[in-house]
Amino acid sequence: MAGSALHPVALVVATTVLLLAAAPRGGEALTCSQVYGDLISCVGYLQGGPIKQRCCSGIKSLIAAARTTQDRRTACGCIKTSAAGLSGIDFGRVTQLPGQCGISVPYKISPNVDCSK
Repeated sequence: MAGSALHPVALVVATTVLLLAAAPRGGEALTCSQVYGDLISCVGYLQGGPIKQRCCSGIKSLIAAARTTQDRRTACGCIKTSAAGLSGIDFGRVTQLPGQCGISVPYKISPNVDCSK
């Protein structure tokens, strides 16, 4: 399923979003479809391929969109719900992804992130 392929990337980005995007915003609530759409181009990198500019753009877009605590929790939950169905992900690359995109993350990226925080 296409949605399953997005989750490892989404996990990294959701963790980033959860902790980096703190300013409130107005408008619509973030949806899983938006999270997956922003992160789909990162899957190839996480499976051993080259980084794509679209991946980095998607991560930055997701960070910009997930401004509220609820948005960050939603993004994290979307990722955790579907991450179990994806195989072939190099978790070393997961931790390298922010640096590959020029994004500073002041915490450890982990698949065990607590989405309630």
